[in-house]
Amino acid sequence: MIKAQDYSELTNENVFHIVVIEGDTIYISSIDEVIIFPKPKFNSKRQWRKYYRLVKHIKKVYPLAKAAGKKYDSISAKMMSLSTERQKRIYIKLVEKEIMEEYEDDIRNLTITQGRILLKLIDREIGETSYDLLKELKSSFTAFFWQTIARIFGQNLKSEFDAEGEDRLINEIMILMENGQL
Repeated sequence: MIKAQDYSELTNENVFHIVVIEGDTIYISSIDEVIIFPKPKFNSKRQWRKYYRLVKHIKKVYPLAKAAGKKYDSISAKMMSLSTERQKRIYIKLVEKEIMEEYEDDIRNLTITQGRILLKLIDREIGETSYDLLKELKSSFTAFFWQTIARIFGQNLKSEFDAEGEDRLINEIMILMENGQL
């Protein structure tokens, strides 16, 4: 006959249980997931500098991408409650002005590489390309206009985040950052 008593406690976001089965005490705990990637190997000092430069760029634009994700969620929720196109346009203009006041200096001080990484991280965060966001929130013409400007400067608003392909290293760095390992 198995007689079990469960003594559960919640501490520091981890749940642990102490179960007593026929006089034996068993400690059961859940811990946070830890993801381990192989340590990057560099063949030259140049590759090492390139990797740590990428880490530095990601650390700079990551807060902007997170803020964009949160802002997009709030905009989407509010847009659902608005009934007319006129109300939606007015709301988008207000939000655009608010974003420019808050983030204009940060965005203007980004390098081209940081801007490219920001576009990738926004796609990773939201699940839509910057081109699709512009098209959805503003208009097709606005999206086309900014895509043309971006192409002139060697960028692409339609570029998608490819976690398994060309953006694998960015994805690994992001996962390490999100888990507090970097």
